[in-house]
Amino acid sequence: MAAAGLGPGEAAAAAHALSLPAEAFGNDGGGEPPGAQPCLTLLLPPQPRVELAWAMKAHQHAEIYFNFLNLTKVDDQIYSDFRATFRDLRVDVLDPEELKSEPAKEKWRPFCLRFQGLVEDFNYGTLLRLDCRGGYTEDNSIFATRIQFFAIEIARNREGCNSAVYSRARQPAAQEATSG
Repeated sequence: MAAAGLGPGEAAAAAHALSLPAEAFGNDGGGEPPGAQPCLTLLLPPQPRVELAWAMKAHQHAEIYFNFLNLTKVDDQIYSDFRATFRDLRVDVLDPEELKSEPAKEKWRPFCLRFQGLVEDFNYGTLLRLDCRGGYTEDNSIFATRIQFFAIEIARNREGCNSAVYSRARQPAAQEATSG
């Protein structure tokens, strides 16, 4: 991820924006959880490249974690709480409404807050694939909190949804090892 073309002020603003939790951006139109800080976007000067820089950082985070089967030290707790709370949620192909609608937010918010202090930056934004058979593309990605990402990707791993993707990712490396 390069910061080419950013001036010192824009780079500083981007660094500051990337350090803020997802709620600071206030882009989902939902109410804030009790005790949350007011939306900080009203306090920040507009920075046209901040959103792009944040998206690039979120993509980098998603790619790093996609390569690991154990995403956190509390995977077992995340998975059991996730499936207890979202018993019937399909994780292979997500419906954005299951993450972003008002009824969904009411269900997700208490789930997410259970991991405050257990999962670092649990409420920061990251990218999540809608269809686990595809990659991180504009049409196949949605912004979600880190704990939503962890819960869904852990479920995908444990329920075998990511098997085809892992196989495809390892094939080129195996072919290169045998031919080289």
